[in-house]
Amino acid sequence: MAGRMAAVAGQMTGGQLTRRRLLQGLLVLGALPLTGIGRAAPVPEAGVALIGASWRGPNAGDAYYAGVLEADWRARTLRIRYAVPLPGRAHALLAEPEPELGLLVLAARPGKWLLRCNDRGEIVQHFDVAAESAHRLNGHAVYSEDGRRLFCTETDSRDGKGRIGVRDARSLAMLTTWDTGGIDPHQLLPDAAGNLLVANGGAPRTASDAKHDLQRMAPSLVRLETGAGRRLGQWTLPDPRLSLRHLAWGLPDAAGLRYLGIAIQAEHDSRAERARAPVLAVFDGERLWTPAGGNDGVGYSGDIVTACDGGFALSSNQAGKVLLWRPGLPDKLEQIVDFKESYALAHWPGPQASGGVMVATAFGLVRWHPQAQPAFLAWPEPMALDNHWISLA
Repeated sequence: MAGRMAAVAGQMTGGQLTRRRLLQGLLVLGALPLTGIGRAAPVPEAGVALIGASWRGPNAGDAYYAGVLEADWRARTLRIRYAVPLPGRAHALLAEPEPELGLLVLAARPGKWLLRCNDRGEIVQHFDVAAESAHRLNGHAVYSEDGRRLFCTETDSRDGKGRIGVRDARSLAMLTTWDTGGIDPHQLLPDAAGNLLVANGGAPRTASDAKHDLQRMAPSLVRLETGAGRRLGQWTLPDPRLSLRHLAWGLPDAAGLRYLGIAIQAEHDSRAERARAPVLAVFDGERLWTPAGGNDGVGYSGDIVTACDGGFALSSNQAGKVLLWRPGLPDKLEQIVDFKESYALAHWPGPQASGGVMVATAFGLVRWHPQAQPAFLAWPEPMALDNHWISLA
């Protein structure tokens, strides 16, 4: 993350991108492939996209913020609708279940706080996790189906075991904890039956988050029922150095089948091994496998989101790429964006409610869609976006 932030420093002056940097970004944008399945006729622009995000200023030591960005496609503008200061770096965000643009912000691993803000840019709750227990947040959470509980991936700092912290959605206080069947749990998502699918990253970490003894890695995908956290299934890949990190559901096909995509971060000892490693795993409800032969050349997928044709878009900020995988072409990863520091991804349904993506980059927001012209909006002020953002409307 430090390298990601530092890369943005010096690229902006006086609140604007330098002319040279902006031209470079626009030249790259002009070269973006629109789709691998044939370009459709341009679709008229309409509407506004609202994105929940966290960021900081472009320089090391700058303050952190979370809030909502407003992308007006017709006006070609990107503005900050509201921003709230954070006590430190954030990782993921959740849209509040109430019908407003409030956010729940989770501290980055090893996280010590949860923060809630409303749509007026006011902090309405700041919960101190560290004062409550020895648990530390791992950066992701989901609400229960009824909205009464919050499920957080956590680590017990006393023994390093992975836990799901089951918290009261209103007070954020711990109700109980469940064993994830592994260590280093990262993202979690509900399945169609209301159970939880949890990605255990499997990397041993110190209390300060330094990885160690990677020969002991044991990543896995686990299904937990949400009554008492009972383990219903656990799946692994043959290579234990492939850390399972981020999750996304694909759009259902005509038969109602949808895949779970899992972004992989390779932890092999040599750079050459990591460069050859797959960056995507797919789960069909029974089988977990790595379908595509290609990768990003680095072995690091930072984010994943649903995309067109029941597939997924994966970002690789180290390679400056966004890759597309589709079930119809399972052995292929197609590059759809080539833009420096491509990282946070959010779904943009666009025309006909199909699968486009909004990408945070070093220079601004890049939008890709198989049936619409690509778009670029520069950041409204010097800012470095964090790893994840979410589409709110």
